[in-house]
Amino acid sequence: MPAWLVLGHHENLEVMRSPRFSSDSRNWRAVQQGSLPPDSPLLPITAWQPLVALTDGAEHARLREAVTESLARVNRHRMRRYITRYAGQLVDDFAGQGHADLVADFARKLPALVVCQQFGIHEDDALTVGTAVSDMVSGGESALAGNQLVVEMMHELVERKKANHGDDLASWLLLHPSKLTDEEVREHLRLALVAALEPTANLVANSLRMVLTDERFRGSLSGGRMTLSDGLEQVLWDHPPLAVVPTRWATGDTLLGGVQITAGDMVMLGLAAGNVDPAIRPDVTEPVHGNRSHLAFGAGAHECPGQGLGRAIAETGIDLLLERIPDLRLSVADAALQVRGTWMSRRLTSLPVAFTPRRAEKTAAVQHAPEPSVQSGAITVPPERSRFGRPQRR
Repeated sequence: MPAWLVLGHHENLEVMRSPRFSSDSRNWRAVQQGSLPPDSPLLPITAWQPLVALTDGAEHARLREAVTESLARVNRHRMRRYITRYAGQLVDDFAGQGHADLVADFARKLPALVVCQQFGIHEDDALTVGTAVSDMVSGGESALAGNQLVVEMMHELVERKKANHGDDLASWLLLHPSKLTDEEVREHLRLALVAALEPTANLVANSLRMVLTDERFRGSLSGGRMTLSDGLEQVLWDHPPLAVVPTRWATGDTLLGGVQITAGDMVMLGLAAGNVDPAIRPDVTEPVHGNRSHLAFGAGAHECPGQGLGRAIAETGIDLLLERIPDLRLSVADAALQVRGTWMSRRLTSLPVAFTPRRAEKTAAVQHAPEPSVQSGAITVPPERSRFGRPQRR
């Protein structure tokens, strides 16, 4: 499918902030002409639904209010206790082995466990959800199957929370004064999963890679010249969790960066390209600690409302991992690490590390919250709780 890829920092901001470009995919010429195949792997991300990410104007404002106010109800202190709990359990799983793959064993699992707990999803379904969302974003053959599984799980979640409200995002969306329909709640939960899991997993993986391969970066952290929070900003500049966001369409013929764009054209935001635009970063080797003018979370009316959740997971989880295993070292050459590109992101496929084996620690229980049931070695799946969960090796 033809599309424009926006490379410049200024041009990306122009698209994000200008009414000349809409987030409503019904403006896409491919949709209007019916040229998008019904089995296209682009559909899970671009097919129009009553979503804050795919609406504009008053309707967007109504939906965004429901999402932002519901996210604001997340108890940050309690969430950090869950991050600590799950991160500690994941570290316990490999601490005694002296080796691990920090992508598969940590970066992919931690966001799924924490986010699903905040959303009201059964803990035993968390890793299944994480895999399905990863498939959705891939744009490959498994995208539609992954999307279908998430759709079914969100339907089950909404029905369960309608019958028994809880202290979670699904319940807050159902009860919000905006009176979202069941379909709107389901679709926003699906969107929030995509927006939370894939970027956060990539942020954790890329940050750990920087720690392990960039001596200046690690030295600044260990020497106190840079906080981990500042370090994450450096990663968000150099390796944004999403490289491309494909949800803008021209509402009319217009010029962008001196190029003629035609009404109905897809315009993809090149976040990774914009972050290294020479116009704003003439020397990309210079540190940008604390500078938040990167494009990683977007800008304008559609700026990511849940970015604080991803930052908290990455910062707290990485901090615990480095404290528990301070002698982490890459067990392969940096050049041997592989990055797989999808149409939206660049994923580090693995991050093998070695360290001195150490005894697992018993992580303190989370107070004022149900005790997580992730056990060392395997996930316990009470069959009466969920029809999606299944025992799987961790």
